[in-house]
Amino acid sequence: MFDGRYVTATVVALLVSSSAFGSPELARSKNCVACHHVERKMIGPAYKAVAERYAKDEAAVPKLSEKVIKGGVGSWGQTPMPPQASVAPSEAETLVKWILSQQ
Repeated sequence: MFDGRYVTATVVALLVSSSAFGSPELARSKNCVACHHVERKMIGPAYKAVAERYAKDEAAVPKLSEKVIKGGVGSWGQTPMPPQASVAPSEAETLVKWILSQQ
């Protein structure tokens, strides 16, 4: 017999675990940590600096998600951020939301 409570519990568990993955683990798995750190500038800006700069920008999530995938240069100096073709749009959005929470 079909039990809707079991399906609901499973969906909630998947949502919680996927948002938990959108954090340091996802950043490490996509090698973001080769150039970025939470608190200090490395090759790229610190996540905290990004969060501070975009704290009041309502378009930050889509703008930065696109930059993660396509790359860019000029926002933080002349060191380019290469395109990250292995990052899916949903992963980029998850990463950006996590980065923006690092204030």
